[in-house]
Amino acid sequence: MMKLKPNQTRTYDGDGFKKRAACLCFKNEREDEVLLVSSSRHPDQWIVPGGGMEPEEEPCGAAVRAGVKGKLGRLLGVFEQNQDRKHRTYVYVLTVTETLEAWEDSVNIGRKREWFTVDEAIKVLQSHKPVHAEYLRRLQQLQLSCSPTNGNSILADPPANDNYPHYSATATTPSTGSMLASSRR
Repeated sequence: MMKLKPNQTRTYDGDGFKKRAACLCFKNEREDEVLLVSSSRHPDQWIVPGGGMEPEEEPCGAAVRAGVKGKLGRLLGVFEQNQDRKHRTYVYVLTVTETLEAWEDSVNIGRKREWFTVDEAIKVLQSHKPVHAEYLRRLQQLQLSCSPTNGNSILADPPANDNYPHYSATATTPSTGSMLASSRR
C-alpha cells in the first residue's frame, strides 16, 4: 500500500509522465559515499531517497526523506520508466551539510539510513532497484568522462525544455544535450 501525505498533489509533464525527484546525497564533494534509506514498503531493502514532485517543491525535497540538509548540485539526468508506472525522475547530486537526528520519515514510518561506498550501493540496489543502481552507474561514467568542473552548474528547477541528459531505465546511451537552467513556467 502506498503511503501518501495528506493533500499531496502529483505533477505531470507534457507527455503525461509523473514527475519525480531523487537525490544522490553524498557525504562530501568527493562523491564516494552515498546515503541510502530503507524502503517504506520493504524495510529490509535500501533505496535512493526520492518521490513524486509536488507543484512548488524544490528538487532537494527528496533529501528531506533521508533526514539530511545539503547543497544542491548538478542535475545528473532524467530517467524514464515506462513499464508499469510512467514516470520521469530528475536525479540531482546533493552534498550533505547537516544530518538530522530525528526526521519525519524516521518518526512516522521508522525509515533508516546508512552510508555506502558507491560500489557497495550499486550492489545493494541492483537486485530490487536496478534503476536506482543505474543512477550511480551514470554518475561513475560521467566522473570518468568529465573534468571535475564540467557540468557543475547549480540548477534550482528541472529544465522546462528538452535540453537535458535523458535516460530510459533500460538504455545505456543518453541522447546529447546540455544541461540548462530555466525559469518556472
